Amino acid sequence: MRKEVWFGLSIMAAVVLAAFILLPSPSMMTNGHLGLLMLALIVVAIMLGFPTAFTLMGMGMVFAWIAYRSHSPALAVQQTLDLMVQRTYSVMSNDVLISIPLFVFMGYLIERANLIEKLFKSMHLATARVPGSLAVATIITCAIFATATGIVGAVVTLMGLLALPAMLRAGYSVQLSAGAITAGGCLGILIPPSVMLIVYGATAGVSVVKLYAGAFFPGLMLAGLYIVYVIVVAKLKPSLAPPMSAEDRRVPLPEFAEIVSNTVSNKVLPGLIGAIKGKRNAAVPMRELLKHMVIALLPALAVVVLMGVIFLKVTAPPQQEVLDGVVAMGSAALDTVEEEKAEAGGLQEPEPEGGLQAPPTEGATQAPAAKVPAETAKPAAPVAAETAMSQERVPAPMSFWIALVSCAVALVLFYGIFSFARLEIFKMLLGSFFPLAVMILAVLGTIVFGLATPTEAAAMGSMGGLVLAAAYRRLNLVVLRESVYLTAKTSAMVCWLFVGSSIFSAAFALLGGQELINQWVLSLNMTTVQFLLLSQVVIFLLGWPLEWTEIIVIFMPIFIPLLPHFNVDPLFFGLLVALNLQTAFLSPPVAMAAFYLKGVSPPHVTLNQIFAGMMPFMAIQVFAIFLLYQFPAIGMWLPSVLYK
Repeated sequence: MRKEVWFGLSIMAAVVLAAFILLPSPSMMTNGHLGLLMLALIVVAIMLGFPTAFTLMGMGMVFAWIAYRSHSPALAVQQTLDLMVQRTYSVMSNDVLISIPLFVFMGYLIERANLIEKLFKSMHLATARVPGSLAVATIITCAIFATATGIVGAVVTLMGLLALPAMLRAGYSVQLSAGAITAGGCLGILIPPSVMLIVYGATAGVSVVKLYAGAFFPGLMLAGLYIVYVIVVAKLKPSLAPPMSAEDRRVPLPEFAEIVSNTVSNKVLPGLIGAIKGKRNAAVPMRELLKHMVIALLPALAVVVLMGVIFLKVTAPPQQEVLDGVVAMGSAALDTVEEEKAEAGGLQEPEPEGGLQAPPTEGATQAPAAKVPAETAKPAAPVAAETAMSQERVPAPMSFWIALVSCAVALVLFYGIFSFARLEIFKMLLGSFFPLAVMILAVLGTIVFGLATPTEAAAMGSMGGLVLAAAYRRLNLVVLRESVYLTAKTSAMVCWLFVGSSIFSAAFALLGGQELINQWVLSLNMTTVQFLLLSQVVIFLLGWPLEWTEIIVIFMPIFIPLLPHFNVDPLFFGLLVALNLQTAFLSPPVAMAAFYLKGVSPPHVTLNQIFAGMMPFMAIQVFAIFLLYQFPAIGMWLPSVLYK
């Protein structure tokens, strides 16, 4: 029997043994202890291979019936069925979950647009001079593609077919190659837009928009730590990641670039300007020169547009508070009414004792009406002047001019080294990296800046996936049918998982298991640091036998009620959990990323080598959790700025 099977069986045996030792005898067992027993049984059942959603549902209904039966045996069956219907309806009416099938559909479309090969090749050439360039390009490609698709299995499988043979041919170690692919492929469940964050937000009742804003920088930090680790390893041990040869780094130039480089200059701007201006462009078509001049000026145009938008934003005239206007208008109206009453008071007859008033005379009703426009027209000129003054733009702050000068210097340095070889790499990135980056930033930006809800942004992303697939001529009936089928399959799995976890959590609460755990944790008199450390260690250990979906839907409802007792923000706790759940794909024996890679690896690559390669990246994940706890602003700064 394999070591992985022995490891899994030993964990199940430990869970069962702990349940028998820690729980009291059947005669002394309360409903709360039954809840803890249910928690242990669900872990064992999932490890035995039973479907998670239906196991949660079935076990939740059985133990809910036990809980209801202990109070009213005659109504136990009816109450259990009512609970199932109510929990299913609450999941179906959750608006946040609508975005899941749309994001999944976007991911499957992008996966079939065949962008990953072009993206990896362009990234490989762009990072050719960096130590460990192949592994660095692999991590960047995995991060971008996994962020766009959110499908870990697809990214790891495709990169295993594309990058692993290339790294092995270049002399990279199996462990480093496997670790870079598996760790990079898992970044998609952390960097927004992420399905995992939607699931956590729906489970914990946290805003998905704030989760997206908070997870952005921790995701980039984790990807950056991976890249730094690879560069350090390649620098200290070149035998594990040999540098690329000059021949491999060479980029073939088109004919016009060869002519301009040899006759004018090998730098893009001087070469193109000299070829357009002088007589030396006889062998090069003017249309070709102008087209590449536009392409070469795209970075400068992007900087100009970006700084222009920022300038308009920072110099926008201050807007008047709407509340002030309402109060001013209200006070003016009250003054007018009071004046009318004062003027009309001498013309009114005294009220009779019976409370009936004589009808007002015609003059009494028309005199104030004729006076209102004259009274209200007086402040019109000052208001107009104040409005005109408020429309004047404010001076730009010094920080804007510093940023503008910095961008200008950066552009000068960029074009100083921008050769025709780099222009070819830039053109490759235009066809592979930038379409994905623009789509991701558009989807994420509309969510984070409040321009669209997650569901609306997911619909935009799905449309963007259709456009990308059509642009790369991959959109056909077969691709569309497969994407819709896989989206329906994944969405149904997530929906039933939520239904099962909702019923399971309700049964656990009915039995008193949640209250029992709360009392036990509070009786330990732990500090906030100790509680966070305990919770993250538990989640880390749960990542060995379980996947992130089971951890969130089963165990997050247990941890979330404890957060107010320790003054822990659920948003910050969710970011810690999101970083920690990266280990669910990298920790044996489940470690689904390892099995995805093993399925497409050459025969000589063993599962133990893949596991060994993932261990350093797991250590980096733990270090990232430590950094996030020590410096919470990494995750909390952006939500605090955007959503004050």
